[in-house]
Amino acid sequence: MDRKREIAEGLLSIQAVFLRPEEPFTWASGIKSPIYCDNRLTLTAPEVRTKVEEGLKAAIEENYPDAEVLMGTSTAGIAHAAITGHLMGLPMGYVRGSAKDHGRTNQIEGKLEKGQKVVVVEDLISTAGSAIDTVNVLREAGAEVLGIVSIFTYGMKKGLDRMAEAHVKNVSLCDLDALVQVAAETEYIKKEDAAKILKFRDNPSDESWMH
Repeated sequence: MDRKREIAEGLLSIQAVFLRPEEPFTWASGIKSPIYCDNRLTLTAPEVRTKVEEGLKAAIEENYPDAEVLMGTSTAGIAHAAITGHLMGLPMGYVRGSAKDHGRTNQIEGKLEKGQKVVVVEDLISTAGSAIDTVNVLREAGAEVLGIVSIFTYGMKKGLDRMAEAHVKNVSLCDLDALVQVAAETEYIKKEDAAKILKFRDNPSDESWMH
């Protein structure tokens, strides 16, 4: 079984991903979405968690073999960076959303030397904002960011464009196309709903997919 399919089955089996085109979720941005993703649930499902962390390890070894440090995004990427770092025998740290207002006012937690080769660990890529903010903080600190690994990506145009603009590569274990295919095959969703979900992904602000 290929990795994307295996991760898709795992995420669906523990309801880390909800597909609900008939009753859309409302995101913080106000966008109506047929999908909601909570990869934090992988942490409480050991079998799926193992597949995810081993998948992240393999993705880093295949795509970023020179990685010296893993840096998680705050907060969802921290645990995955820690577990994957443990599996690989690599140091890890994380990047806060903003600098602390006390103590040493760190934004980067963990030891990072200038010039070190870093891979950012993220749980979910949608519009890629938090991942790129993390990359920029690390670059400003003098790190060489090799790229990002993530558990899941929607493959939204805005996210893809932002990453291209920031000259950063992302490798995801699973994407929306693979997930929708598995969901349709296993009758988690109706076949006709698959097209609706992909139409949403192609233009989230266009609500015509709901009709």
